[in-house]
Amino acid sequence: MQLAGIGYSEEQIELLDVATEFCRDKSPMAKVRALMDGDAGFDPDLWQEIASLGWLGIAVPEAHGGVGLSLAEAVPVVEQMGRTMMATPFVATTLAAQAILMGGTEGQQAEWLPRLVSGAIGTLALAEAHGDWELSNITATATRDGAQLRLAGKKQFVLWADGADVAVVSVQLDGKPALVMLEKAELAKASLRREAIVDETKRSFELSLDGLTIADTALLDPARATAALDHIDRAAMLLQSAEMCGGTQAVIDYTLDYLRTRKQFGKLIGEYQALKHPMVDAYVSYEKARSHLYSAANAFGDQGQGEIAVRMAKASADKAYSFAADRAVQFHGGFGFTRECDAGLHRRAAIFHASQHGDAAWHRSKLADLLLV
Repeated sequence: MQLAGIGYSEEQIELLDVATEFCRDKSPMAKVRALMDGDAGFDPDLWQEIASLGWLGIAVPEAHGGVGLSLAEAVPVVEQMGRTMMATPFVATTLAAQAILMGGTEGQQAEWLPRLVSGAIGTLALAEAHGDWELSNITATATRDGAQLRLAGKKQFVLWADGADVAVVSVQLDGKPALVMLEKAELAKASLRREAIVDETKRSFELSLDGLTIADTALLDPARATAALDHIDRAAMLLQSAEMCGGTQAVIDYTLDYLRTRKQFGKLIGEYQALKHPMVDAYVSYEKARSHLYSAANAFGDQGQGEIAVRMAKASADKAYSFAADRAVQFHGGFGFTRECDAGLHRRAAIFHASQHGDAAWHRSKLADLLLV
């Protein structure tokens, strides 16, 4: 099967230019570190600036207050956020909007998409303790009780849940996958437990659904649930790949600056071949991953090809980010293992991304089934 080539739309180029400057100015590493130690984990004022730029509506139709583009145009924005480790609920909110767009009823779309575009925070609750990356493997349940649904089970890695206005949750209903929405008031009634995750630039929570009852109007269109889950999964892979590519570029630049200034035995350490060659390998791997990223963005909506391209992008980005960050930690010596070294932040971010929606090895196994037929 021949995959689509790399395509850069005019909108992507414009967004890349704007996002590069915005993220660089608004998310210096000093601010990233300050937010890591804060309660919210992100800057609410910055979040409103992002909403005012229209970025939350990039992949939302104009009929619902969005810009009317596609997820391909969200890629350069997320890439630059990853490059500066900008802490925001942007990806989580974008994915929640995609879930409602692909799986919601007309009424749910009309109510929630304009709110998300305007700055309401959304999130997804899809992962469970079994750790299976197949989103259709759901143990949380919803049981009908008249005009209500009784929920049970637990969800993990629910990002930014404590400040979310809406969460899209996967459950089993009548023996089939289904999606329901929990609004802010319902989330407040649920049990949220802050999770200690390896990437400290994000906020993650365990959500307990036990004992929670919601109106059946919160149920997304059951006939579209499976297709919506597939779309969410691919969208998450694409945006994670963008974030990882941005992080890879940042950690390579960070390490090169160090190699050009650090001297040992009267010689710049960047002159040693043992350090030069791995950096070349890291850069080549980054360029491959970024090529896969924009190819996947271009092919995202293509039947069959889109899934292959996105899985290739996630596998390549995972490998590139992990390798570059690992070498950065190693080359910084003892300092590289401290919390004060930016290389360590990127290494932990790479580990977290690999844990979400499949790591490189898992996607390669999936690609073998898709390509070798």
